[in-house]
Amino acid sequence: MSGGFDLTMDELRVVARYVVRHAEDVLSVFEQAVPDDPRPRAAIDAAWAFINGANRTKLQRVTSLDAHRAARSAPSEAARLAARSAGDAASAAYLHPIAQAGHGHILRACASAARIGEMGAGGDPAIGDALLERSRQRATPVLIDVFCRNPPARSDSSRVARLMSTLDHSLHQAADRPPGHTAASGADVRGRECTS
Repeated sequence: MSGGFDLTMDELRVVARYVVRHAEDVLSVFEQAVPDDPRPRAAIDAAWAFINGANRTKLQRVTSLDAHRAARSAPSEAARLAARSAGDAASAAYLHPIAQAGHGHILRACASAARIGEMGAGGDPAIGDALLERSRQRATPVLIDVFCRNPPARSDSSRVARLMSTLDHSLHQAADRPPGHTAASGADVRGRECTS
């Protein structure tokens, strides 16, 4: 695949729902650290407006940028990751897949939530693995189909990037398994059962 590809509004809403659920899981981390900054919550609200049927507008773009600005000024790594996840949720409405680029922009909120969980447990990677398992469980057939249109995400040295790569790999594997097959890890793999 040499170029980009199109996503329907319904597919974009599926992607945005996946991202926003992870962002909501960790929003309180930011809000406890910076209780007077409403920007990440506004981004999550904008994401939900789109998911629930509103047209995508500059609301999603503006609140995404604002949440990412909040991330840059957050006082801790966990708060930064939480705010950035909210920004990613709002920007999912404007996802423009590029075949060569992978889809880390979809996975970052999931990986950030896993990383925040690890940090809250003293850096325990088993917590991150368990949270990635939850992310695999949340992946619908439509979402997995969107992933399959892109090559695997590349990893770098950061822990969030490695978590993204791990989740991406498992979602690609899910698509290759027959319907009803369950991974050895216990993941609920609905895969190609009802892909569009």
